[in-house]
Amino acid sequence: MRKQILLSLAAVLALAPVVKAQEKAPAPLVVQAKRGLTTSDATKGFGEWKDYATRSFAQLTDFKPKETKLSPYGGRKDKRTKATGFFHVKQLNGRWWAIDPEGYYFLHTAVNTVTMGASARNKEALKETFKDSRGWASAANQLLRENGFNGTGSWSNVKELIASPRQEKTPLAYTVNWDFMSAYGKKRGGTYQKPGHRGYPNDVIFVFDPEFEAFCDNHAKQLAAYKDDKNVFGYFSDNEMPFGRKNLEGYLTLDPKEPGYAAAHQWIKERGITPEQITDAHRKEFLAFAAERYFSIVAKAIKKYDPNHLYLGCRFYGNQREYPEMLEAAGKYVDVVSINYYNVWTPEQDKMRNWGAWSKKPFIITEWYVKGEDSGLPNRTGAGWMVKTQQDRGLFYQNFTLGLLENPNCVGWHWFQYQDNDPTLEGAEPSNIDANKGIVDNYYQVYQPLMDKMREINQHMYQLADYFQKKK
Repeated sequence: MRKQILLSLAAVLALAPVVKAQEKAPAPLVVQAKRGLTTSDATKGFGEWKDYATRSFAQLTDFKPKETKLSPYGGRKDKRTKATGFFHVKQLNGRWWAIDPEGYYFLHTAVNTVTMGASARNKEALKETFKDSRGWASAANQLLRENGFNGTGSWSNVKELIASPRQEKTPLAYTVNWDFMSAYGKKRGGTYQKPGHRGYPNDVIFVFDPEFEAFCDNHAKQLAAYKDDKNVFGYFSDNEMPFGRKNLEGYLTLDPKEPGYAAAHQWIKERGITPEQITDAHRKEFLAFAAERYFSIVAKAIKKYDPNHLYLGCRFYGNQREYPEMLEAAGKYVDVVSINYYNVWTPEQDKMRNWGAWSKKPFIITEWYVKGEDSGLPNRTGAGWMVKTQQDRGLFYQNFTLGLLENPNCVGWHWFQYQDNDPTLEGAEPSNIDANKGIVDNYYQVYQPLMDKMREINQHMYQLADYFQKKK
């Protein structure tokens, strides 16, 4: 009997660690969401509500948070490499990092379109809340830096933000989108507005126009004014251009007088094929040819007038992130690949690894967001997901950024955007009419449940990057 008791006790003790581990295991977390569906016009419909597995900061039970001291730019002061006086990128110990001007490891966490609202009620609310643009710029800087954001993304009010006295003490690392191709297209004629970006005839850009290179050189002279600003994180050359595997046919169906038609016709002639003999292999090869021409011309112009700052690419979108030939062509000329990453609940690790392998460069996510049903806005326009509450928006942010931090090729992310769309604004861009995209509403009030979750990740992002790196 005594022997049986001892055996039973041993069995219980053997099971004890398992029970303890089970008690510590986080409960599965799901968030109800519905995915946006593209319709024939600028509006979006949605699928059915579904449960999506979601990972939050609270679920990382073996992660031990501690304070990370930051440089003035928001870089981590516990890790340093050679300083250049400007932001740059470097692969160190198996992970890509941005490096701040003082040499500290850095991830660019930014918000797009940090600017003052243009509607009548936006302007009235700004006056009541901040008095003037100077007060707004100071408050915007404080809001971002206190919640772990260290920069601004595309379409932000750079002029007001860099004029703020806070920019000296707590600078925001800002970006500028120079719109090389779309600016050329407006001057040339033939482009038009599509939801989210410019449209081009037959969905092909004017990269074969003989005037394009000279235009880029002249356009890039503007960069000289920013050349010595240590707070510039980098430049985008365009946004969401129609690079695609149907480009070859698109150029071949232009008017024969068009330079793009002539270039495509010469290209297939050199390969001894007719339009009817085009294969998928030809389409991929031509796409790489067109993309390399664009990136080589634009990069040359950017680096001529500002060799100090990062070239962040042209903000790929949609299926472009699936094209090895695109990433490879871009990687020859950009410092960082920029990707607008929609329609994905959790970042895809295998695909993000491919981006690094194909381009040989790090990437940054430059647009992504989720809308809340509780915002009171119709949410009919724009891309992305719908969730029920602002708390759920915060959980989406955590799930997404944890996936990005897990990937060694990621050097940051830009949330879209600072302020909600205002349905009362006349003449708004078609994808930005009535949706809850902001960290603040149309009266500049912060969505606190969202912001609390954002801050929780942002303030621990460097430790989290180390945490995931150690697990590999």
